[in-house]
Amino acid sequence: MPPSGKLLSVNVGLPREVVDGKRLVRTSIFKSPVTGRVPIRNHNLAGDQQSDLSVHGGPDKAVYAYPDEHYAYWREQLPDQDLQPGYFGENLTMQGLLEDDVHVGDRLRIGSATLVVTQPRMPCFKLGIRVGRPDILKRFLASRRSGFYLAVEIEGDLGAGDIVETIERHPTALSIPELLRMYLNESEDAHRLREAIAIPALPHPWRTHLQQLLADA
Repeated sequence: MPPSGKLLSVNVGLPREVVDGKRLVRTSIFKSPVTGRVPIRNHNLAGDQQSDLSVHGGPDKAVYAYPDEHYAYWREQLPDQDLQPGYFGENLTMQGLLEDDVHVGDRLRIGSATLVVTQPRMPCFKLGIRVGRPDILKRFLASRRSGFYLAVEIEGDLGAGDIVETIERHPTALSIPELLRMYLNESEDAHRLREAIAIPALPHPWRTHLQQLLADA
């Protein structure tokens, strides 16, 4: 049976300016849960907006999903933080689908929308601003609790309580952790690199990086 999960929370946020040292930084990492059915249109959830499309948003990173199961770990690691759904900037806080459970190119149905798994989240400095400590970037990456991005294949609407149904598994079976290991050059399997590069859902920057790793190998 293909893995399935449950959508616990839909979280959105608009850009805001925050003080980081002596500079103002525009960020949309501050997300809050919303109720009711939330439409997905034009690579965005209603009420949500990215601040820097070079690193967030767009077709390949339209929706960010994060497993609720990871929150217990982070509550131990960050006891001074109020860790509510959306804390890590995720649009969808899910239960039952971890990074090992999804493959790049898998198609998920949530509500009336169909989404495609594309890549892990690589943390940027704005997560450090959110948490209030720059070392969180290394800790987040080292934890391998990355969450994953989704592209929008079919627009629709979704809401808390919806089942997250895997309606098609990509045959390459490249999990999010395996792709992350490849990206970090922790895997030297040339055959798997070629298979990963051939996945249509793999975003162009990731494909280019893996192609370079393969050439170097």
